Amino acid sequence: MKRFASLIAAALLGSLMTLAGYEYFKKDEGQKVQYIAQPSLSKVNYPAGEGAVTVPMDFTAVAEKVTPAVVHIRSTQARSTREQSQQYDPFRDFFGIPRNYGPTQSSGSGVIINESGYIVTNNHVVADADVVDVTLNDNRSFKAEVIGTDPDTDIALLKIKQTGLPFLAFVDSDQSRVGEWVLAVGNPFNLNSTVTAGIISAKGRNINILERNTTEGNTAIESFIQTDAAINPGNSGGALVNMNGGLLGINTAIASPTGAYSGYGFAVPSNIVSKIVEDLMTYGVVQRGWLGIQVTSVNSELVKQYELEVNEGAFVSGFAEDGKSAAKEAGIKEQDVVVKIDNQTIRSSAALIETIGRHRPGDKVMITVNRKGKVVTYPVVLKNREGNLSVVKAEERSGYASLGVEVEDIDAKELKKIELEYGVKVKSLGNGKLAKSTDMREGFIITKVNDVPVKSVKEFNELMKKKKPGELVILTGTYEDFPREFNYAFRM
Repeated sequence: MKRFASLIAAALLGSLMTLAGYEYFKKDEGQKVQYIAQPSLSKVNYPAGEGAVTVPMDFTAVAEKVTPAVVHIRSTQARSTREQSQQYDPFRDFFGIPRNYGPTQSSGSGVIINESGYIVTNNHVVADADVVDVTLNDNRSFKAEVIGTDPDTDIALLKIKQTGLPFLAFVDSDQSRVGEWVLAVGNPFNLNSTVTAGIISAKGRNINILERNTTEGNTAIESFIQTDAAINPGNSGGALVNMNGGLLGINTAIASPTGAYSGYGFAVPSNIVSKIVEDLMTYGVVQRGWLGIQVTSVNSELVKQYELEVNEGAFVSGFAEDGKSAAKEAGIKEQDVVVKIDNQTIRSSAALIETIGRHRPGDKVMITVNRKGKVVTYPVVLKNREGNLSVVKAEERSGYASLGVEVEDIDAKELKKIELEYGVKVKSLGNGKLAKSTDMREGFIITKVNDVPVKSVKEFNELMKKKKPGELVILTGTYEDFPREFNYAFRM
């Protein structure tokens, strides 16, 4: 009881001292602290000048504004592709079918970006899902359609059949600053509508977390906003917002030795997200411009080895194959250091990849390089992955978009060499359903889909479009270096 009384006395004494201090400074003509009510945020404003800071004291207005636009996403796979036994199974070996152990579920977050029901989330939240359910902040639930995905940025676009929804508007992530206060909003551990606060602790982070397409080189775009706002499993796809409630980024990853929050979270910047979303809405697939160069960030070793005259930038170490490098054709050379793209200063390879990733094939950019102390600027017209300026059409990719696989036509001479009359070649397996659920290798030549002959990419796409979720699909074909018939089976 005496201890309790002592605590009360201490609390009262602290309060009286605080009030006394407040009255003292209030009477002082050189008042050091002012309490100013802001429309959306209460702050403590220190006098302007060196060392001036603005410290948020109340996040409630921002939280109330943004929380209704953040949703809970639950993804369901009809059957698990995880193998739980390594015993030999001749039927499975012949058909390439993994053992199935019933449906699996995962969950994450998403952000409504317009009143018509478009929702942004992470690709890894909905990858391989047969059913995607979205629960709004008011507990209404809807089935969502996956409009498109982009594994290179880990962004996906969904749509629900509902209008008049609360949404968040994108803001210019380039204008965000290290040290700026931000909120992370999502559903960690299935705890709906969780808000955490922190600051932007770094920008342009490359943490090598996204899958690389080994056949095309480094295609992942990582230039994350790093924050110390707490982000945990389930926050993926949620919102990172500024103090005005503007969407600065989509929370994507954490750096943690335990799998839970340990101080570092990462978000895809809004300027990347908005471009991806616009492409998916307009074309159904991402239109990505390519310089066709291999780059690495300048460091002290490169400066010493190549006698560079700059200490930061993107060092050009190589080019794509002939005909596919827009940079090489424009006049850029190996050992050049890219220091600026248009008016954007480039300090690292991640910054270059992010900046170019915002453009489409056919876009013209001004690339400024430092060449052993000489600064030169080149106009470069970006190409696509194939080395031309064409827009990639959704119908040309739809057959493999949901599978993560890219196929290409085979000319008659090549078919004759391997004694085939028709077929299409698997150019890239990616990281989709086919790669995860079968043992197929890149280079596999598909000759039939469920015993129906496949003579072109167009025919393959048309056949795959007709497949329904859960339907069994058997791809028949062969390998050029191992000419016997293989069958790979999986469920859509």
